[in-house]
Amino acid sequence: MKSVTEHQEQQGAVAAGGTFVMKCGGSTLAALPDSFFEDLEKLQQQGVHAVIVHGGGPAISGNLEKLGIETEFVNGLRKTTEEVLDVVEMVLAGTINKQIVRRIQRAGGQAIGLSGSDGALIQAKPATNHAEVGYVGDVTDVKSPILTGMMDMGYIPVVAPIGVDATGQRYNINADTAAGAVASHLGVQQMIVVTDVPGILKGSGSEKRVLPSVTVQQIEDMIGTGEIYGGMIPKVRAAISCIHGQVREVVIVDGSEPNVLSRVLAGEKLGTRIVRM
Repeated sequence: MKSVTEHQEQQGAVAAGGTFVMKCGGSTLAALPDSFFEDLEKLQQQGVHAVIVHGGGPAISGNLEKLGIETEFVNGLRKTTEEVLDVVEMVLAGTINKQIVRRIQRAGGQAIGLSGSDGALIQAKPATNHAEVGYVGDVTDVKSPILTGMMDMGYIPVVAPIGVDATGQRYNINADTAAGAVASHLGVQQMIVVTDVPGILKGSGSEKRVLPSVTVQQIEDMIGTGEIYGGMIPKVRAAISCIHGQVREVVIVDGSEPNVLSRVLAGEKLGTRIVRM
């Protein structure tokens, strides 16, 4: 198996034998069929390197409710006190992260779970509106050699989006932002976002269809006109937040689609491609 660095030099983008970053919400991953992880294992056997960055908002909210800890959102970001941060880390780096690792290994793959604070993998600083949102962070750097080293040893890194600064202070990082930063620092130009919808839907009723390709500006225009509405808006905005640095394209796909990862990496037109320009 060639090293990750050698593949990136030869491929420069997601391709069979290359590297890809996948972002998925914790609740979506929990609902994925075993066949999804079997497809991921086959890719690993073929020498494809993968990094998974996951979220877990619903599970965090559920645990906060059980513990009687109030939670609120400011412009889509969870206001994170020290008390909330303890639960965020417990759920993301603990429960959800290890569930994903176990599912990959049950399918025959090899995975290692870690959080962004391990080895200071994801370095962060307070968000610009930290006075409103508390311990929510913006990514300042990603120690990509940690990830490439794991992949070169044959493991799929499964990353919980917790950041840390030079003093050891933890930060709650938006999973989409973390995934985009990881992809950019790895030099990956295309990222796969696995959801529970077939892509960006336009229209209504029997006229509803999946848009095969769309630019960031077109998405904003369609939100403004109401063509994209309801629960699709946060999914689309989350995908857009992944596009920064070297990441120029995000593919939104339905994880329940048979062999979806293999098919996307093989160039099959599935879901919706969001491009920067």
